[in-house]
Amino acid sequence: MVELRKVDAKNIWKICALEVAEDQRSFVATNTQSILEAYCAISSGGVAMPYGIYDGETPVGFVMLGFGCEDWEDAPEIAKDTYNIWRFMIDRRYQRKGYGKQAMEAVLRLVKTFPHGKADWVWLSYEPENQVAAELYRSFGFRENGQMDGDEIIAVRPLT
Repeated sequence: MVELRKVDAKNIWKICALEVAEDQRSFVATNTQSILEAYCAISSGGVAMPYGIYDGETPVGFVMLGFGCEDWEDAPEIAKDTYNIWRFMIDRRYQRKGYGKQAMEAVLRLVKTFPHGKADWVWLSYEPENQVAAELYRSFGFRENGQMDGDEIIAVRPLT
């Protein structure tokens, strides 16, 4: 069963070593870059929640959540007082084994506990070319809302 574990001193290097397949590298930042961005967000008063995705003791992926946009200069309209799936990846060695779906279920369970405050929505963004991700997100009820985050399509899902 897949579970989320906070990135900490014990697992950070294992999480940083995870990577997507070469043809997916343009779709998602490295986990090292994501963890650096989490540090910057937190030190600027924002909210970032980086987690390893685990199957037992094996790290199989990474997800980073955010809440609100107080530290985000050009945030999309949807970002105010909502949860954001900022990063989501499954390591190349563990793809096509059901981990993405299990991890998304775990992420949504966590977000619905409202760890940083009540919200009506969770949102994410993805590259238009990343149709595998788009299909996964749609299967969990995410729907495009017509907004963009830079060059990425924004999709939202109600939490209630």
